[in-house]
Amino acid sequence: MDYLYEKVAYLNGLIDGMELDESTKEGKALIVIAEILEDIVEALEEIDEDQAEMEEYVELMDEDLSNVEDELFGEFDIDDFEDEDDEDLEEVAYDEE
Repeated sequence: MDYLYEKVAYLNGLIDGMELDESTKEGKALIVIAEILEDIVEALEEIDEDQAEMEEYVELMDEDLSNVEDELFGEFDIDDFEDEDDEDLEEVAYDEE
């Protein structure tokens, strides 16, 4: 996100260097656009931080869930069940009304 902040800062520098007249429509528009871009970059930084926190939280939950599964079911290996035939399964037909 730093690159976006740097680009907006560069744009603000250009606008300041242009010595825009804030009383003109064009000057007002460019200044407001630059302010909006700053707000957008700040919002994106917050979203990025929140996403990183959520990612860490989900990883912790995944580890906790894995521990609970191990406690409840023991060590489980899916390969043990791949050799079983599906013939033992009953087919269930549902009436669609």
